[in-house]
Amino acid sequence: MRTTVSLIGAPTDIGAGARGASMGPEALRVAGIEARLRARGLDVIDTGNLVGPHNPWLPPEQGYRHLPEVTAWNQAVFAAVARELEHDRLPILLGGDHCLAIGSITAVAQHCRRQGKRLRVLWLDAHADFNSSAITPSGNIHGMPVACLCGHGPDALTRLGGSAPAISAGEIRQLGIRSVDPDEKRLVHDVGLEVFDMRYIDEMGMRDAVEMSLALVDSRTHLHVSFDVDFLDPDIAPGVGTTVPGGPTYREAQLCMEMIADTGRLASVDVVELNPALDVRNRTAEVAVELIESMFGKSTLMRR
Repeated sequence: MRTTVSLIGAPTDIGAGARGASMGPEALRVAGIEARLRARGLDVIDTGNLVGPHNPWLPPEQGYRHLPEVTAWNQAVFAAVARELEHDRLPILLGGDHCLAIGSITAVAQHCRRQGKRLRVLWLDAHADFNSSAITPSGNIHGMPVACLCGHGPDALTRLGGSAPAISAGEIRQLGIRSVDPDEKRLVHDVGLEVFDMRYIDEMGMRDAVEMSLALVDSRTHLHVSFDVDFLDPDIAPGVGTTVPGGPTYREAQLCMEMIADTGRLASVDVVELNPALDVRNRTAEVAVELIESMFGKSTLMRR
């Protein structure tokens, strides 16, 4: 794992259906993300916040809300993440809504191709995020990033890296899924996404789900974690725009993060959809930062 970490703020809710995720980067900073990572022995560079268009809060056009603005933000994210990877730093994108993962993961995928590395994306989320303009009930692009990354979406987003698709469905594993639209579910099955939903986690346990998700991750693998805070049960993380009951408990989430750390292959991270406007005394940001610490090696293990 790289020992220098870069924090990249992307303060926008441009792809979301509720305002407030634009305040997420500052909430994570207030919760002490930089100091906590330094305590793990990491060098931390806070690159500040990216700049992009404001949220015009308009209705969708041809199935997409704010497509030009979403594209501009993702272009900025793509460039910033690519720059940090080129300097051998581990980028942590502080969102912002989950549409920003299009730019982040496209940059990571391009980097992997140049380095001859395999990519594994661990998508921690309550939602599959595989909607399209034809089936979306809202037009909100934060419900479409996985589809766009797999080549199903507008050229402006699917070709950020110059060609489409940015990744194949076989490079992504989804955990914690529990809210999927019927037509979206058909698309997920059609492309063959590997999904460990909450039914699987309830039946087989978080340990099995994470082991399966990280199978074959080795020294040639770049592991990217895209952590949507609504992955967590709203009892412990109320500060998100799209709460879905029945998510992982605090202990299950800690186990997931510790197992990610155990691989030693974590190489880039998104932390998205934190909405301080819906939070209680920054509680969700604090939980998110605690879990990020665990992703970087903080452990509750007592055994040697």
